[in-house]
Amino acid sequence: MTEPIHELDPTSVHVPDAVLDDLRRRLHATRWPDDPANDDGGYGVRRAVLQPLVEYWADGFDWRAAERAINAYEHHRVQVDGVPVHFMRRRGVGPAPVPLLLSHGWPWTFWHWSKVVDRLADPGTHGGDPADAFDVIVPSLPGFGFSTPVDRHPDLSFWRIAEIFHELMTGVLGHERYAAAGCDVGALITGQLGHRHADALHAIHIGSAQRLDLFTGDRAWDVTGGRPLPEGVPDAVRDRVIELERRFAVHLSAQVLAPATLGYALQDSPVGMLAWVLERWDRWSDHDGDLGQVFSRDDLLTHATIIWAGGSIASSMRTYANNNRHPWTPSHDRWPVVEAPTGVTFVAHEDPPGVSTPEERVAGFLAGERADWYRLENVTAHPRGGHFIPWELPEEWTDDLRRTMRPHRPRA
Repeated sequence: MTEPIHELDPTSVHVPDAVLDDLRRRLHATRWPDDPANDDGGYGVRRAVLQPLVEYWADGFDWRAAERAINAYEHHRVQVDGVPVHFMRRRGVGPAPVPLLLSHGWPWTFWHWSKVVDRLADPGTHGGDPADAFDVIVPSLPGFGFSTPVDRHPDLSFWRIAEIFHELMTGVLGHERYAAAGCDVGALITGQLGHRHADALHAIHIGSAQRLDLFTGDRAWDVTGGRPLPEGVPDAVRDRVIELERRFAVHLSAQVLAPATLGYALQDSPVGMLAWVLERWDRWSDHDGDLGQVFSRDDLLTHATIIWAGGSIASSMRTYANNNRHPWTPSHDRWPVVEAPTGVTFVAHEDPPGVSTPEERVAGFLAGERADWYRLENVTAHPRGGHFIPWELPEEWTDDLRRTMRPHRPRA
């Protein structure tokens, strides 16, 4: 067990000049491949898109300005059960702020939560009720961002990370109870906390709501689950099935089956790393063909520099393989599996085939077997928004989370 430390000395995020100089050298030395017949992106990221962004990364992007914005918040680095954990903290402004753990996904960084941190910590300044304030704790997942290196901890699955985060909140920060929220891999981490540590949680809020056994089985790498395309369905439904499978197929198969192989290339080449994560930021977000609606160039390169400077691309990808190599097993056999009160946010860019309205999304989820896994109290769907919900829909995410948490706040 880690000794309880209720007050920590903050540090700051600082990437050494030598790391930035090496990054620029590598960017300038890129050996660019030809990219014929790829105007539609059918072969992957287009050179016509990537190369100007790389040139700006090398000679225009101001990391120090991004660093100053990041360092407007508290930052800490601790060891939790021998695992390095970086986290950002924003103390709540209100009569009784509730500790709130925010867990990100892949290819996220802790900074993807930056658009909601102030809203959650200081609602009175953002048109809300100070009674809804949270003490916001935003870790970088072990193996992600600045929570590196983790080479001595090869078993970092989502449920193992959940245990590390629970120890962070209770043992390191000394909170007897707390709230938790997350998206993507962070939603699985949050769900596991709500499964194993429900008594320590006021409530949880997640983006989407996958079963905790998502990565178990022999075909966890196959987004189709081995099922053929359905026959006799409307063309629109079939097209949506194919669209969603294309969006996630290479991502899951590569990172479950061979993250080390890919990791050698991406850990060595910032352009390769940027291409791999840029494709996901582009295809998974909701932007009507203009990624700049969601991520500016500086936004993209802030996240990319966090990944590069932390040396975390290879270790972060291994999380997918670990989720399968070290499969989730339940801590109890009660139902619902996740006993903590749960809220869910859905977004339109991830609607399944045959769903075209928020009402259909909610109804379809509640009628399906996944809903039975959670003690649901607040389920909301939005007519827009993509995978990076708190970044793309910060106001909506904040409102959804507050509704989930409000009935479960401790009474004065």
